[in-house]
Amino acid sequence: MTARIDEIAGAVLDRAGNSRRFLVAIAGPPGAGKSTMADNLANALKAKGERVAVLPMDGFHMDNAILIERGLLARKGIPETFDVRGFLDIVRAVRPADQEVLVPVFDRSRELAIASARPISPEDRFIIIEGNYLLFTQGKWAELDGIFDYTIMLAPPIEVLEERLWDRWRGYKLTEEAASAKVYGNDLPNGRLILENRRPADVTLEIALA
Repeated sequence: MTARIDEIAGAVLDRAGNSRRFLVAIAGPPGAGKSTMADNLANALKAKGERVAVLPMDGFHMDNAILIERGLLARKGIPETFDVRGFLDIVRAVRPADQEVLVPVFDRSRELAIASARPISPEDRFIIIEGNYLLFTQGKWAELDGIFDYTIMLAPPIEVLEERLWDRWRGYKLTEEAASAKVYGNDLPNGRLILENRRPADVTLEIALA
């Protein structure tokens, strides 16, 4: 996989040319390894002397209080449970590289987003944006079409995602019943939705990253 990451980093650099700001999208279902891919690609680009920042879509989860009010807490992670307008605004704000932009970051252990938790500097040439719905074709998410300079889709088989999602929720010390509700009541249906409603990517990887 290291060789594949280096190959993708080379392709990104080639396409970027002399661009002052270059947006890379890493999309995929829950458990596909988007965060791992983003970190690995960022490190590969930094090793080549580039300035890189990672912008996670998870920071735009709606607060649990709002989800409870709307009856959506059990389905946290579906498209309707994100602040898509706020996410679009931030992506458009980082596009021109003319100002510092502070972005939120999601703390999964506490299930909440922390506002203004990560700065993106005008000097950061590559912005790696990772999240479930970056290539999603439905609703306001479709407004992201054409905004990214390079796109990567992680699309492992459903059975691989299922195993990884079980590992994720057991790792958070959930009971088997609670973990099963997360996996089968939410995450796997979301994964199928993402895989069945996506735009083509520059690169599609059918493996899960650890």
